[in-house]
Amino acid sequence: MLNKIVGLILLVLIFQGCKPKEDHVPTDKEINDAYTYMLGRYIVLRQENNDINVEKVGYNKIKYNPLGSAQFVNPNMDVAYLECWLTVDSSHAVILNVPEVKDRYYTAQLLDGWGEVITNVNERNYPDHPFGKFALVIKGTNPPNIGDAVKIELPSAKAKMLARVELKGSPQEAVKLQQAFTLNVPEGIKIDPPVKVPEFTNAKLIGAAIFDKPDAILNSYPDPMPEAARYQALTKKVAAYMHTGDSAVAHVEEIVQQQAIPAFMEGAKGFGTQKGGWSVSYVAGKFGNDIMARDIINYGGLWANVISEAIYFVGLTDSGKQLLNGSNIYEIRFPKGEWPDSAVNAFWSVTLYSVPDYHVVDNSLKRYSINNVSGLKPNPDGSKSIWLGSTTPRQRWGQLAAHTCRERFRAHVQNVCIQTGSTRWKMVSGANTKKINKKKCSGVYNTKIPFLSINQIASSHLFIPCYG
Repeated sequence: MLNKIVGLILLVLIFQGCKPKEDHVPTDKEINDAYTYMLGRYIVLRQENNDINVEKVGYNKIKYNPLGSAQFVNPNMDVAYLECWLTVDSSHAVILNVPEVKDRYYTAQLLDGWGEVITNVNERNYPDHPFGKFALVIKGTNPPNIGDAVKIELPSAKAKMLARVELKGSPQEAVKLQQAFTLNVPEGIKIDPPVKVPEFTNAKLIGAAIFDKPDAILNSYPDPMPEAARYQALTKKVAAYMHTGDSAVAHVEEIVQQQAIPAFMEGAKGFGTQKGGWSVSYVAGKFGNDIMARDIINYGGLWANVISEAIYFVGLTDSGKQLLNGSNIYEIRFPKGEWPDSAVNAFWSVTLYSVPDYHVVDNSLKRYSINNVSGLKPNPDGSKSIWLGSTTPRQRWGQLAAHTCRERFRAHVQNVCIQTGSTRWKMVSGANTKKINKKKCSGVYNTKIPFLSINQIASSHLFIPCYG
């Protein structure tokens, strides 16, 4: 009898040991939060893996993108681009050589492994040393090859650099300046390969596999987010729960597929501050604790700059509050006297992208953006219009395929009005809407962007999404 009792007790203990404790089972919200937190890092790692392992661009090798190149994500057609994956170690600095750039916008933007901006090298942030040599080093180290260069500390061994030089009507000069950005790379730098992640696309995001190796992912790059420790603890809790058995894995996958991903996709259609069909985020590049904003911006505009350099107005719906669709015809109208030229110190542009891949929309005119040097002529009433559609009454934009797309108005700014959202920027609809073609157009996309209180903008761009 005693043996039976002891055996029963042991059986109960074994059973209880296999069953997760109640406090070790994450709630749905914890799973959602952990997934949202990790997605931002996975998007950056996906890009690094693609660039290094597929495109074979290498580390510490500048890629000078040709003018007009539209074969990469979220291109800016108004600048000469260059980009590079940088890597250093505790004993070696990489020297960035920045040319002297006069009378046109430029910046060398450095970003970390979560898509957060480390710094922008330009005359605004380094007024005493706007060009010349800059030594990129790991924070807290002092490699011997710094010399007289200005030291810039990186949070870890790697960083992404995107540098831009405004075309400003003289693209040949912009290309000369683009090519003058160079690196001095010493021999012997220890380079770690990117952490491998499962393949996923914007149309089909990664599922519960995002929790397969939390330590490797989280240890691969420090996160500046103030509440990073809390989110990382949640991530490890979900991962530990999944290790308890197949049912736990299935449960997490269900929550991710039915809750986390749909919530993210819904958020991506309209986030931040929304006004009259437009959306704008004021946390790009420095996200604070906003894990959803970081995900959405990495997803749709990876390597977005901070609002002191760039603000991105995203067009979402037309005057009838319908998602934009490439089969319709739209008009963006700027009333007389309210053209953005007077509000920018450098440039503004309107660019159309497809979603979910965020490449420019191809068209027979090979016209991907309209900007301050496009030379648009005013309408009879003094207003100016930009048209979008598969066919347009005035070929001032180009032709669109009938598929999902977005358009972006980018704004590089220094004025506090636009940075805090206190401008009178809005989308005009209703009374100002007029029919263009009853058979082809369900509505006209009108916008009014007065910028009446803004006079310190460096450049701006506009982004409009269309859904097919």
